[in-house]
Amino acid sequence: MKYPTEKLKELALEAGFTAAGELSMDALVFLPEVRQMCSADKCGAYGKNWRCPPACGSLEEITARVAQYSYGMLVQTTGKMEDEFDGETIAATGKAHAESFRRLMREVKKSYPDALGMGAGTCDRCKTCTYPDQPCRYPDDSYSSMEAYGLWVSRVCELSQLPYNYGPCTITFTSCFLLK
Repeated sequence: MKYPTEKLKELALEAGFTAAGELSMDALVFLPEVRQMCSADKCGAYGKNWRCPPACGSLEEITARVAQYSYGMLVQTTGKMEDEFDGETIAATGKAHAESFRRLMREVKKSYPDALGMGAGTCDRCKTCTYPDQPCRYPDDSYSSMEAYGLWVSRVCELSQLPYNYGPCTITFTSCFLLK
């Protein structure tokens, strides 16, 4: 099947992203080292969120899940910071990225209902996650991060020929989606 790369890029830009590009499926290498960084729990979500490890699945489960897909797109949101300590811009860019990603995935799923999205950072769709006591409130509108899946995001971008770093005093959030 030929995927409409240009149309998908157009949808991404309309959803609010600053960049989009085809994902090299060969770049999807799921690394235990990345998952181990999650277990350090610096974000406070490890073992407390349906979209974070261990709830999002083992590397073996993730590898099997992703093997069903043949095409992917990377999407990015880049913010310009006043200085490298500009936490407000980092937070605002991350929030805008997450909102754009949910908006894009809703649109993509109209044509590709089995699309698999991988966001950026911890899922914060709900103020308090129901994990592990109740099912996820939004199983079709929330996403594990690329890192939760064990992907080294800068390497995925490099292998897909999409920049990861857009220069000094910039912050870039990267997500992706896969299609069958």
